[in-house]
Amino acid sequence: MKVAIVGVSGAVGQEFLRVLDERNFPLDELVLFGSSRSAGRVYSFRGKQYTVKELKHNDDFKGIDVAFVSAGGGTSVDFAETITKHGTVMIDNSSAFRMDKDVPLVVPEVNAEDALNRPRGIIANPNCTTIQMVVALKAIENLSHIKRVHVSTYQAASGAGATAMAELVKQYEQILKGEEPTVEKFAYQLAYNLIPQVDVFTENGYTKEEMKMYNETRKIMHTDIEVSATCVRVPVLRAHSEVTWVETERPISIEEARKAFAEADGIILQDEPSNKEYPMPLFVADKEPVYVGRIRKDLTNPNGLTFWTVSDQIKKGAALNAVQIAEYLIKVKNI
Repeated sequence: MKVAIVGVSGAVGQEFLRVLDERNFPLDELVLFGSSRSAGRVYSFRGKQYTVKELKHNDDFKGIDVAFVSAGGGTSVDFAETITKHGTVMIDNSSAFRMDKDVPLVVPEVNAEDALNRPRGIIANPNCTTIQMVVALKAIENLSHIKRVHVSTYQAASGAGATAMAELVKQYEQILKGEEPTVEKFAYQLAYNLIPQVDVFTENGYTKEEMKMYNETRKIMHTDIEVSATCVRVPVLRAHSEVTWVETERPISIEEARKAFAEADGIILQDEPSNKEYPMPLFVADKEPVYVGRIRKDLTNPNGLTFWTVSDQIKKGAALNAVQIAEYLIKVKNI
């Protein structure tokens, strides 16, 4: 198994290295790619040193079985043909191909089989907030069809990359020193603040991030589910939180929901509010599962259910999900 990571110097690229090692991914050869700025950097993996090659339009991907790509949408579009022309499976972490009809959008716990039909050799990794939500929704959908969802997200700085994390830390340091905080990565100061905007606004008043949750959920779950999202950036370094309200075709009891979550793939149930036990980003950062808690019946709708989820969006929301797709393809001997 020959594996490539494209965009290895970024936050997700570095996470790919950690996840591949932690999960003992069965690779025999690793090739790292980056921009001209990253080329020449050296990274360690399983006791060996690897030098980053500059990504170019050539035959460097010949013989590579799978490429994990996290270098931005523009790069993904520009290099898709170069990466896939010799049969490499491209698992892309950008938003470039997610809604293309001939590109599967995959969360292994939900629709792993979709990865088998990839006419362009590309599999898209969904948006991090969508991944987290649909893993939880799948458990409820198995009990009763979900008609609609309202979700509010509380998204960590790391969702905007390593430089955003660094800026948040720097802002706190500057404020404590009495200095004016540096504001470059976000529209406003994030330290001691909440920003009710993730990505740019569209004509309907929702942001692109919020519309991704609507469109991607329907594609992944192959359903007519309606999703209304509000996405908020919060001064947390790592791991996104979401409060989700669902309306199902029939009433779902709390006991049913807890059992479904407890038995679902990729979920850890942490729901003992009387003991103050519920998921929090402080404790979920760097963990693999989606954590679920605060499960309640909705007070306004007999078919409504509310719950809280937290997941590390660099891990499950990006690198881990992509690696799990590759693991599935290996398992079914499709790669």
